[in-house]
Formats: sequence, structure tokens, C-alpha cells
Amino acid sequence: MATRIGLSTASVYPESSAHAFAYAADLGYDAVEVMVGIDALSQQTSAVKQLAEHHGLPVSAVHAPCLLFTQRVWGTEPWGKLQRSAEMAHEVGAEVVVVHPPFRWQREYARDFVNGIAALENSTGIAFAVENMYPWRASSRRGMEMYAPGWDPSAEPYANTTIDLSHAAIAASDPIEMADRLGERLRHVHLTDGSGSAKDEHLVPGRGVMDAGAFLRRLTRVGFAGEVVVEINTRRCSSHEEREADLRESLEFAREHLAVPAT
Repeated sequence: MATRIGLSTASVYPESSAHAFAYAADLGYDAVEVMVGIDALSQQTSAVKQLAEHHGLPVSAVHAPCLLFTQRVWGTEPWGKLQRSAEMAHEVGAEVVVVHPPFRWQREYARDFVNGIAALENSTGIAFAVENMYPWRASSRRGMEMYAPGWDPSAEPYANTTIDLSHAAIAASDPIEMADRLGERLRHVHLTDGSGSAKDEHLVPGRGVMDAGAFLRRLTRVGFAGEVVVEINTRRCSSHEEREADLRESLEFAREHLAVPAT
């Protein structure tokens, strides 16, 4: 089967999850990934189900609320938030929950994170795809390690992982080499781009230095069986038309390099 190309609801921020589903349907995306916490709708399972049914689009993944600004969404206990993410995924028909590794100051959470993720997968039947992150840095100088057990999921025995090309750009990490290390453990991809600066830019793929096209072509050659989700930053778009153009360009880029025909 051809790889599905999804749209993350984060890609339309500050517009809502409802707008994300509408953009995805209008432009011909195959699915939607729901970033929990971007807006109130994203936190309501019933609302997400209604949006998916109304637009005839499946939910490919639920992104757990583990960003700095979503630390209080669904409470403050990390394992409870992941359990609730799995429950939403089950209810909306998604097979994947995307999760970031813990921050270093979340010591109890980080202490048994690898084993805890495996236990959650076993108990819920949902794949928890741990995402690559990056050292934090203020400039081009060496960064601080802010994640535990680390920012590179290929260094740990996770059964399922996510590669984000913007995060790889900040870490100066080759995503193709990371994908090769992960092999079949690579379950999910956030398609975006970056310039290599210290900022998490989430550029339209092809506008950065990560050679996102070569990365996608590599996925096709090795028979990647997971999901590719466009996760870009459109906050600076001044109009609906400009945001739509960026989302369309990203979808066309993915189709071209994955050799996926338009639906």
C-alpha cells in the first residue's frame, strides 16, 4: 500500500483543529494527526471523532500533550497523560501516539521511561512512537542535554519511533542515518525542514537544508510502512490563501518524493 500523507493540526496554528481537518479535506490529504493541547477541540475525543467523520478523514495519530506549553493539559502527571492519549487514539481509530522523551527535570518520569513505554504499548495495544528531539542551544555553540534518557531514540530500545526533520536539523543529525539505525522501528515521520539554526523552525519541506526529498525517497526504497505527517509552522502566514499554499506545497512535495499519486 502507498504511504499515507497526513496533516498535523499543529500545522495550521493559530487556527483550530477544525480548520486543520477542513484544510486536509480540501487539499486532498489522506489523514490527520491531532496535536493535543493546541486548542480546546483537540482535547475532546468526541469533537475529534465528529471532525473525522464530517470530513471523511481518518486520524492517523494522536500527539500527546508533552510540549512545554501543554504541560498542564490533561493534568500534570505524565503517565496519566499518556494513558489518556492512548484512550483517545483507541476511540478515534488511530494506532499511534507520538510522544517526546521526558525533560531532565522530570526525574521520576524519566527514570523508567523506556520500560514504561513498553508496558503502555503492551497494555493498550497502541504504538507509542518516541520522537527525536535535540540539544537546546542559544546559538551555534554546543547545546545542553535537556531530555532523558536522551534526544536520539535510536540509542534506546523503543519498539516504535518518530523522526522529525526540523528537530534533526537543530541537532545536526542525519535523518537517513538515523532511519537506517532504527530500521523497522521507525513507525512515524514528521515531514518538515530546518536551516540548522538553534530554532525549531518547522519549515515547508524543501525550503531547508535537510534534503527532505532524499529522505522520503529512501523511505520508499526500504518499504517504509508507517505514516508521513506534514508538521510545518505557518504562524507567519498573513492570510488563509498563504497558509493553504504552504500546506498544498508540502503535500505535493511529499507525493512527488514518495511517488504517491494524488487522490
